[in-house]
Amino acid sequence: MKKILSVIMAAALMLSVLTIGFAQDKDSTFGAYKRVFIIGIDGAGRFIKDADTPNFDRIFKDGAVNYTARAEVKTDSGPNWGAILTGVSYFKTKMDNGVVGSVERAADTDYPTVFNYVRRANPDAVLASYCNWGSINHGIVENEIGVEKVNIGDDEKLTDAICEYFDAGNTPELFFVQFDSVDHEGHSHGSKSDEFINQINVVDGYLGRVYDCLKENGLLEDALFIVTADHGHTVNGGHGGITMRETNVTVAAAGKTVVKGGKLDSDTRNRDIAAITLYALGYEKPEEDFTARIPADLFEGVDGEARPVSKDFADYIISALAWVVTLITSIV
Repeated sequence: MKKILSVIMAAALMLSVLTIGFAQDKDSTFGAYKRVFIIGIDGAGRFIKDADTPNFDRIFKDGAVNYTARAEVKTDSGPNWGAILTGVSYFKTKMDNGVVGSVERAADTDYPTVFNYVRRANPDAVLASYCNWGSINHGIVENEIGVEKVNIGDDEKLTDAICEYFDAGNTPELFFVQFDSVDHEGHSHGSKSDEFINQINVVDGYLGRVYDCLKENGLLEDALFIVTADHGHTVNGGHGGITMRETNVTVAAAGKTVVKGGKLDSDTRNRDIAAITLYALGYEKPEEDFTARIPADLFEGVDGEARPVSKDFADYIISALAWVVTLITSIV
């Protein structure tokens, strides 16, 4: 019991410190990039570090990587890709898998995606979203805002299409990719299986192809390159709960102003990619509902922002309680 109380007190202290936040110096890196590329690996969680990933390793050798960033409390794909692209918690977006699979998103919608914010600021921006899981382009990325949407239910063929897109001379300001095959292996075999870990290696090959294609087409010099997972998997397969195997996720960034060897701070969430994207491109964050933030130890000369708790107090309290329970059950 004393150990459990100690964990609760430590977690509460950590969370209270994080809400105080830090100062931010925008002059150094705000708007330093012409392009942002977000590569999502569905279901990979924190387990990229356990696989043979030569391409991930070379891409982020001088970048910043956090393998224990946090997913949304509901560790499913809809809630997390929704949060990653909107910067808003699942408790507000209500983007569960059923919703994003059945309801198309209109251009004028609550909780816009980063695509929508970029479009509003730059009517001429080239935007694209290439996904294996078509529900992202159906129910998360808005229609009629000029995003080129491509859905291909095979990661290898998706990679072929991505490289063809760049080889054709396209130069997007924001480009999003979602690979899905790792998630399939997680459901079928669990996160300790050889099949699951080996599939991360396979997708690492696709990641390398995309990166090299961007390099060959001269698109990386002024680009922020991000890799993220939406959630992880249990030992037996599946997700949706609050265990560390499900809630710990990888977030990695590489670019000219990224801290070499940066770790990102302990309050990093995959949701923060929305804030990171807008910051990198030089667009101010929206005021309402947006609870994504810039983590510390990511951009040179930029300290971490405070999490705007007052904008979504329910998410803060439930997430904090869930994390404390997760810490306790990992120790007991």
